[in-house]
Amino acid sequence: MKAVILAAGKGIRFKPFSLTKPKPMIPIGGKPLLEWILIRLREAGVNEVLIVTHYLEDLIREYFRDGEKLGIKIEYSRQEALKGTADAFALMEPFSHDEEFIGLYGDCYLSERTIETVMRNHEEGSATLTILEMDDPSNYGVVKLRGDVVTGIVEKPGIGESASHYANVGLYIFPPEIFRWIRDTKPSKRGEYEITDSIELMVKNDSTVRAVKITDDMWIDVGLPWNLLDANMRALTSMKSVVEGEVEEGAHLSGMVKVERGSRIRSGAYIEGPVFIGKDCDIGPNCYIRPHTSIGAKVRIGNACEIKNSIIMDGTNISHLSYIGDSVIGERCNLGAGTITANLRFDKKTVKVEIEGRILDSKKGKLGAFIGDEAQTGVNVSIMPGVKIGYKSWIAPGVTVYGSVPENTFLKTS
Repeated sequence: MKAVILAAGKGIRFKPFSLTKPKPMIPIGGKPLLEWILIRLREAGVNEVLIVTHYLEDLIREYFRDGEKLGIKIEYSRQEALKGTADAFALMEPFSHDEEFIGLYGDCYLSERTIETVMRNHEEGSATLTILEMDDPSNYGVVKLRGDVVTGIVEKPGIGESASHYANVGLYIFPPEIFRWIRDTKPSKRGEYEITDSIELMVKNDSTVRAVKITDDMWIDVGLPWNLLDANMRALTSMKSVVEGEVEEGAHLSGMVKVERGSRIRSGAYIEGPVFIGKDCDIGPNCYIRPHTSIGAKVRIGNACEIKNSIIMDGTNISHLSYIGDSVIGERCNLGAGTITANLRFDKKTVKVEIEGRILDSKKGKLGAFIGDEAQTGVNVSIMPGVKIGYKSWIAPGVTVYGSVPENTFLKTS
């Protein structure tokens, strides 16, 4: 069976990271999110994939090329205008050769068994969508059922207006007839052609659409920046210990720790897995890398630093005496000595984050900072919980950062 992955969107809620890379290319567990999806497809026996691209598409094409390194054949199709998910899935028609195919979104993390479970429960000739039971599914397509047969689907109803607790998670198996219903789909209130509206047309015209239920541990929606930490945690727990780099005498590795070649773990470092450390890193001496931390290639972490439950992207330098907790740090950042990311509010309330002018509740008791590529901090900078620092922004020494900092900004005072 073939598959199509939608990876065209701009990911505007993922600023500052989406300013420099498509959301599916943000790394978790040492690999871009999109690479994990391709691996899961390959594990399920899929050997041909179409990736639908648009925003910063060259980064996707140059990284994956024809898929040979992953053992999967990859082709690409550009969605010329971002008109919605149905419009994107329509690009699969010439590639599918009138056969059933898997369709999925490029901004989720799937467990090893998710796709295989959906394929095993699929009935040939029908459409299959994947659902997850939630207390409040109003941010997703809400699916109504009779047994395992879909009787209706409503895209993002208002809070309290959901007629079901089942959310559509964006993993499908479609018969070739889906393209007929896509062509009949009208624009939604958002002005987009929604694949859920195409599925609703199938249901109303007596085509069989079935649902496969999955559980929380089989899927993570990476829809907001803090979801990267959830997906990273899940990816790391699926990995095995491999040490290819140098570990000096006096360094201690505990649990699942993967250290890629060219990296050096200096004496006095204590690394408590699961932890991933990429190629050509320099870690320590005398630092503490705590569980669920993913460190990219060519990262330098200095003396007496502590890193906890964080993603550190390629080429970043974290100077001595710094603490990075529950945070996502972009590529080629330079964090001065004594940089602290606070991750816990005094009042013990959950951490709020500004997303495109709105303050959203992360529902996390501990959450640090989101620092864009090539940002820099001076010595003794403190960053409050949930703060975003933009691409190429500078924070002057001794400043306490209380609110989000736009890209290309020099913040001189608290």
